[in-house]
Amino acid sequence: MGRHPIVKWAQRPDTLYITIDLPDAQDVKLKLGPEGKFLFSATTGKEKTPYEVDLDLYDKIDVNESKASIGLRNICYLVKKAESKWWSRLIKQEGKTPVFLKVDWDKWVDEDEESDAQGPGNDMDFGDLDFSKLSMGGGGDALDDVTLKMKMLKHHLPLQNLIPSFLQVWRMKQNLQSDEKAFNWCGVCLDAQPV
Repeated sequence: MGRHPIVKWAQRPDTLYITIDLPDAQDVKLKLGPEGKFLFSATTGKEKTPYEVDLDLYDKIDVNESKASIGLRNICYLVKKAESKWWSRLIKQEGKTPVFLKVDWDKWVDEDEESDAQGPGNDMDFGDLDFSKLSMGGGGDALDDVTLKMKMLKHHLPLQNLIPSFLQVWRMKQNLQSDEKAFNWCGVCLDAQPV
């Protein structure tokens, strides 16, 4: 029996997004069953350490419409549900969720917010740009004030996740001394060009 990699998941009414975090995976094997069986195995490293996942998904799936993408850092699965409906959990097993199973907050959308998630800006492709590598810098009360103001921009949802990175880049380019000045400029631009 192999180890369990970290498995992240999110859903829409008709689709599951399952991401297996396993850098440099080799010999990747996936078996999907229409009754909801999800079997994954792979090896990694020079020692060919085995990893596997065996899940009984909450409900039936459409094997023919499901897809997989193997990347350098993870394996992503787009699993089509047989019936378009929200699931209350990923697996049939009730009780405590296995420790390797996590919610993918980057892809998660609540059932009542689904129509917002399909709005403009969610199909943007940023290529290889990793915004998580950019940091806000600063600190103290000024940062808390900026964070509070960013939360007030909820109606600019598609841009909300870009604001901290944008502030950092803008501050560096304009040689501004505070996040507050950069945020004020950003807020003016957002008001001038609504999404």
